[in-house]
Amino acid sequence: MDVKTVLAAAGPHPVGVAEGPAAAYVLTVVIPTFNERDNVPVLLARLGRTLGGVAWQIIVVDDDSPDGTASVVKAIAAADGRVSCLRRVGRRGLAGAVVEGIMAASAPIVAVIDADLQHDETLLPAMLEHLRADRADLVIGSRYLRPGAVALGLSPMRRAGSRLAAWLARRVLKTEVSDPVSGFFMVRRNVVEAVAPRLSSHGFKILFDIIASQPAPLRILELPYDFAQRRAGESKFDGRVAADYLSLVMARLTGDLIPPRAVMFGLVGASGLIVHLAVLRLCQGLGARFAAAQLIAALTAMTSNYLINNAVTYRDRRLAGAALLTGYLRFAGLCAIGLIANVAVAGLVHRLTPAWWLAGAAGALFGAAWNYVSTSVAVW
Repeated sequence: MDVKTVLAAAGPHPVGVAEGPAAAYVLTVVIPTFNERDNVPVLLARLGRTLGGVAWQIIVVDDDSPDGTASVVKAIAAADGRVSCLRRVGRRGLAGAVVEGIMAASAPIVAVIDADLQHDETLLPAMLEHLRADRADLVIGSRYLRPGAVALGLSPMRRAGSRLAAWLARRVLKTEVSDPVSGFFMVRRNVVEAVAPRLSSHGFKILFDIIASQPAPLRILELPYDFAQRRAGESKFDGRVAADYLSLVMARLTGDLIPPRAVMFGLVGASGLIVHLAVLRLCQGLGARFAAAQLIAALTAMTSNYLINNAVTYRDRRLAGAALLTGYLRFAGLCAIGLIANVAVAGLVHRLTPAWWLAGAAGALFGAAWNYVSTSVAVW
């Protein structure tokens, strides 16, 4: 389907001339997108109707969608200067897209809304009123204030996962916000700008990160809405998104002492231990000598760690083709050095203290730190 057909199918769009110069914008709406070609024109039309009388700006941040989402947005932007498209090439992730969109905003207040039409855009004027009246620094569209509001928009499995994510976020944030992982919110731009260097560009739960990164508590209000069914396209949620969120939560629990990517690297390493033991058991069951079985298990675990890290931990820098092979060779070489360092540090500590477990842990931690830092620089 070409751009003209998509635009025609979506109906009228918010075409017009903004009232006043860009500096007079009151509200910037940031819409992160990936493969939302059919939904974006509908959402822009709805926003145009909802925000009548408001000096607004819309920034669609597209992660180089292969379905041509950026082309559709640019066709609309050609007729309406208040709409713009920021196309990101070589970068991907909702959190990073939202942060870049907010950094590019002209208005002092910024709303974030998904392009899948599951968020209720008619809530935006009420959100804006609360912020302009200085009743809050952040207004969240909550799926959990109204009983049954989330039922239509998520499958039972997704509902359970979403509630678990919200519960976990509340424990970390020590706040009773009902939906701290919502993707629909409005915030003062300077609130995000103040903590932008600390925000993770990975994952989908940017609201949690914004709240967790504040040096002082924010004034937060929540407004209820019904979470609708997706109109077109597919959900972007998968296991990698869940892993990203868990690593972000763990990083914030450590006071950012351990970066989210390092947490993910460690989780992948833990999975490698399971792979190692399973392969070792299998090889011994097939009659292999222990030394041979141990070697095969170690190589299999290392290969598994490399492929998972490439697909998940470093998916924004993912290697492919010949680079995947050369990257594996570098990864193997650096991990071999890490193993030698592991043994050396453990031996040194063991000479200083009779606590074997402390020596073993020290060696393992040093080796893991070496593997993370060295491969991050030399492989990805």
